Amino acid sequence: MARVPEAPFDEERARAVLAHAGFPERDATLLALGENAVFGLAGGGPVVRVGRSAELLDRMRRELRTAVWLAEQGVPTVRPADPQARLTEGHPVTVWHRLPPAVRPAGAADLAALLRLVHRLPAPPFPLPRRDLLDGVERWLRLAGEAVDPADAAFLRERRDRFAQAMTGLAPRLSPGPIHGDALPRNVHIGPDGPALVDLETFSHDLREHDLVVMALSLDRYGLPAEEYAAFSATYGWDVREWDGCSVLRRARETASCAWMAQHARGNPAALTEFRRRVASLRADDPTVRWRSF
Repeated sequence: MARVPEAPFDEERARAVLAHAGFPERDATLLALGENAVFGLAGGGPVVRVGRSAELLDRMRRELRTAVWLAEQGVPTVRPADPQARLTEGHPVTVWHRLPPAVRPAGAADLAALLRLVHRLPAPPFPLPRRDLLDGVERWLRLAGEAVDPADAAFLRERRDRFAQAMTGLAPRLSPGPIHGDALPRNVHIGPDGPALVDLETFSHDLREHDLVVMALSLDRYGLPAEEYAAFSATYGWDVREWDGCSVLRRARETASCAWMAQHARGNPAALTEFRRRVASLRADDPTVRWRSF
């Protein structure tokens, strides 16, 4: 018997969970919808994050501990308003202090400066996982259900397995340690006191190069201006493209980014179009095709 796909995670579902968790969802503003739905409560209240599935509960608990530890280490970051993650209607829910309004958009150099701080840190007093870029591929394809072509799903699974194996042989240039795991300018908030790191759910202990390859991929696939990438590398102090393992790590992240799009394909024609566009460019091994952010 074919597996029945899980119900889609959309704003309506997330608001229902928010209400069951005891928050006034009618006055909440949806700030973002991806792996989590992020709501700002009315009147300058806290920010509430609703996870897509119960599988994310442990990760969200670790994110809370990580935020507290980073603050203790002097790394500017978002702070939890409640130290506990709760499970409501099968969805993990966390509550965070609201950051002051941004004074300007974050740039690549802002991100690089924060990564320099993070990459100097020792291991925290609690375990961090490896940064398994490809761990979510199966879940994202499952969430897509029948919205994606089975041949495309099979292609991504084969590519996942191939690059997972290739990554085991990488020799890093930098010393492994704590990393952000999804190092993009959108995960930096520039408030009155300067840059702060946000979205810590992929914080890990692994190759520091993980945090640098993200921007190299942004240059190639998402149209990051060359001068922004140059500012990023200059501020950090090294260009990851000089590393022999850059191509393998970059292509693994491409695979994950493509599969991530699949979970949004059900009921969202724009997401399905972008998913197909990404798969086609990977099948053609064409790095010149620009991907659209989602």
